[in-house]
Amino acid sequence: MSTRNLVITIAGPHGSGRSTQASCIAEIFSLKYLSAGSIFRERAEELGVSLTEMSRIASADPDFDNYLDQRSKEESRKGGVVIDATLSAWMAEDPDLRIYLKCSLEERARRIAERESRRFDEVLEETRFREENEMIRFKEYYNIDLDDLSIYDLVLNTEPFDAESTARILKNVIEEYLLGK
Repeated sequence: MSTRNLVITIAGPHGSGRSTQASCIAEIFSLKYLSAGSIFRERAEELGVSLTEMSRIASADPDFDNYLDQRSKEESRKGGVVIDATLSAWMAEDPDLRIYLKCSLEERARRIAERESRRFDEVLEETRFREENEMIRFKEYYNIDLDDLSIYDLVLNTEPFDAESTARILKNVIEEYLLGK
């Protein structure tokens, strides 16, 4: 199988390495990269609000989530894409591989705080709020339980690995998948 039509979804909680790995995999396999998180952050910046406030806005207005979902569906139909989004495994149409990256809340908050030069306690509180908000929102809008990982082909705990090691693991999994096609 060529990578031209390959569709890979990568999901996981904030700070799990989802965006880092999705962009890396897109580069390795010459695929387009779609990041729902980037779109979310850009919209928050446009509105001049924090990510916590943007989560509140998204809770009150399902149109934003619908927009992200439609983008995921459109890109998956075209093929040749890595989709980095919380709901990508559900929203992409017939993806080849659904990958979920997990990591403890404390480690994820540490990573985000380090990356953004912010205080750990502030990031921990914000991350906890955003994820609780998403759990409620996605259950209400789509009847999706984010704790149910049965939809994924691969669930990988990224906590014991650095970004490069995680990328090698994912590259190997994808190459094995392609060999089997």
